[in-house]
Amino acid sequence: MTDESPPIAPIAEKSRLASFWSMLRADKFALTAAIFLVIVIASAFIGPIFLEYDAGRQNLRGRNAPPFDMERGWQFFLGGDQLGRPLLARIIVAARNTMMVAAGSVAAAMIIGATLGLIAGNSRGRAAQIIPRIADVIMSFPSLLLAVIVLYTLEPSVGNIIIVLAITRIPIYLRTTRAEILEVRERMFVQAAKVMGASQSRIVFRHMLPVILPTLLTIATLDFAFVMLAESSLSFLGIGIQPPEITWGLMVSQGRPYLTNAWWLSFWPGLAIILTTLSLNLLSNWMRTALDPQQRWRLEIGGKKNG
Repeated sequence: MTDESPPIAPIAEKSRLASFWSMLRADKFALTAAIFLVIVIASAFIGPIFLEYDAGRQNLRGRNAPPFDMERGWQFFLGGDQLGRPLLARIIVAARNTMMVAAGSVAAAMIIGATLGLIAGNSRGRAAQIIPRIADVIMSFPSLLLAVIVLYTLEPSVGNIIIVLAITRIPIYLRTTRAEILEVRERMFVQAAKVMGASQSRIVFRHMLPVILPTLLTIATLDFAFVMLAESSLSFLGIGIQPPEITWGLMVSQGRPYLTNAWWLSFWPGLAIILTTLSLNLLSNWMRTALDPQQRWRLEIGGKKNG
């Protein structure tokens, strides 16, 4: 006879995921936004594998083909552009670059900003004074203007755009992390960990970081939409992603001369930007409630009613 303890951790993790799924179902707008974002992300990863060739293939007989015309195939369901390329295929392929720039910029800004914020919040020396000044210097320049100046100087490419947009977003994560750490480090559980002899790194990564991580993830979700709009603005101005690469913002810019006689060239990629941004905002609002223990009960009650 052997006593085997039940796997508590997997059960707790499964229960937590089930709880979040129930809360997501309680908010119909957030659920719809999450489904739409899953479709966009799946299209960004899988779509270019099958549609990249078709998205760049020109067919001058199909120039500015109107939408909902299935005679040329399902790829022309949203119409054709000024060179006869199918808009649906191009929007799906363009999602890859748009998501790549936004995700790379937000991830880099969050990692660098959170790291500097952790150092500034836990330090009582010069770092606590110098690091916040770095954020003040970056924030003294308008983010879009700074990106325009740098990209006019450097070559517009995916890597440079990610770096520039990440730099402009670092202060948000730095200041948020520092403010949260200054409050969390005075709590009783942190003081208890110090008394018990826990190392500073263990206190930071085991006790402090999990407390502030939900706040950072909520900000990142909202910031993802802002960065995507910033990239679209840069591409619209002609200093973002350059052809033959495509993004939604570049497609809007390329369709601008044809607004009077082929409105769909700019309308569909613009609609993709609007719907993705709206979905991110709705999901961010849900996350802010779901990750807050004091507000979570509103979604839990709704989830029990739906269940």
